[in-house]
Amino acid sequence: VKKEDEKIEERPLEEPKVEKKKKKKKKRAIGICTANCRYESVRRVARRFNFKEVGENEDWVLFWTDCSVSIERVMDMKRYQKINHFPGMSEICRKDLLARNMNRMQKLFPKEYNICPRSWCLPADYSEFMTYHRSKKNKTYIIKPDNSCQGKGIMLTKTPKVDIKHCDNFVVQQYLSKPFLIDNLKFDLRVYVLVTSCDPLRIYVYKDGLVRFAVNPYQDPTNNNVDDVLMHLTNYAITKHSSDFIRDEEKGHKRKITHLNTWFESNGYNREKIWADIEDVIVKTLIVSHPTLKHNYRTCFPNHNRGSACFEILGFDIMLDRKLKPWLLEVNHSPSFHTDSPLDKVIKEGFLADTIKMLNCSYLERKRCIEEDRRRVKERLFAKSGTRQQQHQESLETDKAYSLVLEQAEANNCGGYRCVYPCINEAKYKPFFQQSGSLFTETVASKARQECARLQREAILAKQNEGRPRGKSTDAGESGEAAGRRRIKKKVRPVPERLYKRPSFKMEKLPPGSPRFPIHMTTATPTKKTDKLTDQIQTLPSQPQLKTTSSRKLPV
Repeated sequence: VKKEDEKIEERPLEEPKVEKKKKKKKKRAIGICTANCRYESVRRVARRFNFKEVGENEDWVLFWTDCSVSIERVMDMKRYQKINHFPGMSEICRKDLLARNMNRMQKLFPKEYNICPRSWCLPADYSEFMTYHRSKKNKTYIIKPDNSCQGKGIMLTKTPKVDIKHCDNFVVQQYLSKPFLIDNLKFDLRVYVLVTSCDPLRIYVYKDGLVRFAVNPYQDPTNNNVDDVLMHLTNYAITKHSSDFIRDEEKGHKRKITHLNTWFESNGYNREKIWADIEDVIVKTLIVSHPTLKHNYRTCFPNHNRGSACFEILGFDIMLDRKLKPWLLEVNHSPSFHTDSPLDKVIKEGFLADTIKMLNCSYLERKRCIEEDRRRVKERLFAKSGTRQQQHQESLETDKAYSLVLEQAEANNCGGYRCVYPCINEAKYKPFFQQSGSLFTETVASKARQECARLQREAILAKQNEGRPRGKSTDAGESGEAAGRRRIKKKVRPVPERLYKRPSFKMEKLPPGSPRFPIHMTTATPTKKTDKLTDQIQTLPSQPQLKTTSSRKLPV
């Protein structure tokens, strides 16, 4: 036993194995530039997704700005970089451009595009607006600056002859005098829409939004209550300053759309039908701007074939009338992301987080794009086998496969967003896409305006030419620069009329080849207004003699 114990003691003790914990690799931070963004909510949400704030001149992946983007900015972007605005979205975000585009589409599709109140852009449409007002005198109109926000400069009028001048730069819109009321208050909806691509067009609508109520109970507009802003306007920037403004998610003057949906269901209204109509208005509005968006995008981003380089969050202002028909009021290019209340924080930070998820901004995507660019450069340098047509076909196939993967990724990460286009009823929107291209061409209305302008110019020229001599008038049929053109002729200085009467003055030319000689002027008869110069001219010899080397006499 002792020997065994000794042997046991002689054995070296085995050290217990300690499992080494694998160090987790830290995710590399992604650069986001928020130098031109004033909303702290965007920075808070970006930090959640491991974004790091960088400057404009540093290497960034996401650029977030409150202003519209310039062409210089987007032309310098790399393939892995994204920006939060589309170039050309002002076609529907400026009030004057939205009114013009909607008016054109309403003339092409009167029934389908009856989704926006009738609008006029002053001063261009002043005569048309006054003609409409004379035919319907009891209408109320809302006057808006063509490029403003937060209810600045908005006013109502029932007497446009007094309040509107022909030289004012405004957008005049017919006022919806019979809105749908809840608790006897007028309200509108702020619906948040995300556009992730313009070619092909992909539109998402967020599940929640804001319902903004007016403060004072609504009454039909009259000359006495037209100036009551708290009754007729629902802009939060205006109503929040009222002492009667109530902050409550269920009964206040600013509520969630989800609470409105619950109210619709509890009161027997068809919520699904209402939202189907609202989504239809959103899709039709974005179709109006699609030709401009597609053209500008392909011009600014010719090499961006892996997904979209741009995305945009839009704020659609929708109002329901008494028949629950949705009407588009305006589209906000940069909706407010301020979170001055818990209600705003939940909604706005919610859709901001879901937006960043759908963008798929990652360091790996940046690395993949850089490697692909290097591979393409090598292929060009070494002239890899294959014709250009084959290479183009291969690139189209890979781009198509990648776009399908991207659509699937967006569908998996959409969160609170729901896709409204492409949709099941996609075929009904095809005629609008085909005709929306006519916005770049002349329409019947534009030709009529040109003809009217031409007639007005002719009338003005006719009045101006009434007191002029016949030889001085311009061509009334010409327009523009051609109207002021005159044929350039060699001017011959005539003899002054104060000396001679033109009919009695005869000029005899010398035959070619003869030396120059002053013209004989004895046949001229003096005028009544004579002076010393005329007396001298009349005393000249009748046939002056000229010494020449030739024996031939020159004719006079």
